[in-house]
Amino acid sequence: MGGSLQSAASARDIAFPSGAGIIACIKQSHIREIVALPDIVTSDGLLWPISKDPDFRLTRICKEDEGVSICGAMSYNGTRALLMMQQTGLMDSLNAIRAIGMDYELPIVMMVGLQGKEPDVQPDQSASYGVRIIQPVLDAMEISHSLIEEPEDIDHIPQAVDAAYNASCPHVFLIGRSPETT
Repeated sequence: MGGSLQSAASARDIAFPSGAGIIACIKQSHIREIVALPDIVTSDGLLWPISKDPDFRLTRICKEDEGVSICGAMSYNGTRALLMMQQTGLMDSLNAIRAIGMDYELPIVMMVGLQGKEPDVQPDQSASYGVRIIQPVLDAMEISHSLIEEPEDIDHIPQAVDAAYNASCPHVFLIGRSPETT
């Protein structure tokens, strides 16, 4: 019983990234095109506010690999886009990311919610197999990625987006904790 009280207390002490802060960083990155599928991790704090923000154009898609193609095509005319999905969709679209992002060297920037990840553990320590394998798979594919869990983790978003577009390569932001809505 004491262990569950201690874990409940430590869960209350966990900091979550700000959805408004992430959105501000997306805007600072000169991204106005959002291509998305609903994701339980990011919907409340990111997707719904983005859908109401007149600074963004939201394109809803049915399959994640469609989003990879759309974002890749937009890069040809200098349009910066962000693909939002959860890790199951990332796994479904790996071949499209390999072809469009890696082989054709196009800057596919993605925010991927890690559904099922516990807020108090690192992804590689998660009880969820689907969460644990994401970073090793991205590493094996040589796809740049970074984790957004702590409030300060959002500070690098503009630099990572710029790096992806300057190098013309993919970057994946792994969202490990649901962004706060306020």
